Amino acid sequence: MTVSLRPATDDDVAAIGALHHRSRAAAYAHLIPAETFAARGPEAMSAWWIERRRWERETHLMTVAEVDGELAGFTYVGPSETEGAAELYAIHLDPSWVGAGVGRRLMIHALDELAGFGAERAVLWVLADNGVARRFYERGGWSPDGATRVAPVNDRDLPQLRYSHPL
Repeated sequence: MTVSLRPATDDDVAAIGALHHRSRAAAYAHLIPAETFAARGPEAMSAWWIERRRWERETHLMTVAEVDGELAGFTYVGPSETEGAAELYAIHLDPSWVGAGVGRRLMIHALDELAGFGAERAVLWVLADNGVARRFYERGGWSPDGATRVAPVNDRDLPQLRYSHPL
């Protein structure tokens, strides 16, 4: 298995949206009814990323992971509304690559990119009831910093925890 990381291009964004949709549907299956993912399919997620990248391309970095030339995951990092921090906005894997080390490689790379924003720490938001993701981040040196919020995921308001990592 050969894993490579590279900056995303405009040609990648539609496939990233489809991967993001698959990742969320698998990771949040115990939290959100499957029909909400069917109602907003991969095309909607791709369109959302195309628009977001259009507005944030100068301030945010998107990295893709490929395994043997196939898209396996991505990260999205940028400045944060949290004072003194940069933010890991997204790290998602195709469900077939969860547990294979690809996510760990993406996280290490994201931390290097986040350090380039000149902030003293990195932050991210994780669903409070997503134990798999929380354990993944904690193994990577992230820890909850006490901040919480409730935010919509597919129109479902879900509690989230903010995690921090020193840079």
